[in-house]
Amino acid sequence: MSATIPGIRPAAKSPSTLALGLSRIGYETRMYFRSPDTVFFTFLFPFLMLGIFTAAFSAGGNLGTNPDGTGGVSVGAYYLPGMLAAGMLLSGVQNLAMDIAGEKSDGTLKRLGGTPLSPIGYFIGKIGQVFVTAVLQAVLLLLVARFALGIDLPAFGERWVVFAWVFLLGVITSAFVGIALSAVPRSGKSATAVVIPIVLVLQFISGVYLQFGMLPTWMQNFASVFPLKWMAQGMRSVFLPDSFAVAEQNGVWDLPWVAAALGIWLVVGLLLSLMTFRWIRRDA
Repeated sequence: MSATIPGIRPAAKSPSTLALGLSRIGYETRMYFRSPDTVFFTFLFPFLMLGIFTAAFSAGGNLGTNPDGTGGVSVGAYYLPGMLAAGMLLSGVQNLAMDIAGEKSDGTLKRLGGTPLSPIGYFIGKIGQVFVTAVLQAVLLLLVARFALGIDLPAFGERWVVFAWVFLLGVITSAFVGIALSAVPRSGKSATAVVIPIVLVLQFISGVYLQFGMLPTWMQNFASVFPLKWMAQGMRSVFLPDSFAVAEQNGVWDLPWVAAALGIWLVVGLLLSLMTFRWIRRDA
């Protein structure tokens, strides 16, 4: 039996890293929705772009129609997978890269470094926030697509299984890449100039705004290095007819390669996050 010293209370057990991380998810999510510019440019932006593309190009008729004019999908249905993939990228990469760079610049991370919160606990809070907001965004985007834009959603159960693992891998990968990218800006003010051009270029070359099969081969090869191309391809396999697979780089959906590419980027993002993350600025 362990003896206690009279007049001295046993030290309270410190919360675990997991407990601290989970406790921050709610806080991070509340802070996210209290920032109007973040909500607009990461949460609502895919809704805006889907509406613009649908309104602008629907007059041209369905895409991918047969020679006799039958078949194909509406413009909104064609762009929906890309907007879902872009939402994952914006929620993870753009949101976290800019948010963490700002917290590092204004001293928030330095103050957190003096608390029991470890970097892993901090990552759990950030990734949890990204997952919660990305799920809300995806659900609302699908509801808007179905009931506001009249887009038919898949009825096959196996397609929703593919959606689940592509979404999960894509969100976690984007979150880790965002944490790693936050080390690049020298200050919170420069984060916008560093992060947004990268995210915007990736969206244009990865089949989000432009039809991927129409891009030059060298651009397709370059896009294949990055995770957004594979997230968009995985989402297209869920929401587009199989006849659209011929427009992909290899003429098929290549789902094993989608999983492999996202898995590799997840590991790379995690390692870079652990190697580059600091509670204080590098020049502090």
